[in-house]
Amino acid sequence: MPFKYLDIKEVPLNNNCPECYNTNGLHLLFKQKAVETSLYKGLTSEINHELNCKTCNTTIYPGQWTTDIDRVVDYQNKAFVPKPAFRKLKKLAWMLIIGATTLISASLFLAVYLNL
Repeated sequence: MPFKYLDIKEVPLNNNCPECYNTNGLHLLFKQKAVETSLYKGLTSEINHELNCKTCNTTIYPGQWTTDIDRVVDYQNKAFVPKPAFRKLKKLAWMLIIGATTLISASLFLAVYLNL
């Protein structure tokens, strides 16, 4: 199943970057997993977050976080409301369902009709 992560929300943080010590470059990005196949597409309830510094263009990993950054990230995780998970069938799936239903109903009709 091919999937990708969609950017849902980006939050600027006023904490110091552990790399460049700038106070207005940190951004917390929330991503939600999207799945797309030939039969359906949808969003899952799986959420990832990523902390980046726009000033020095680095990703800040949890091992580099200070206690202040950790507290702010925990707060933002609690305040974040993800999009609801869903699955939507594509045209091919509907055609397969309708075709299978038609085939089953036609075979039942023929079986009943030939037995009378």
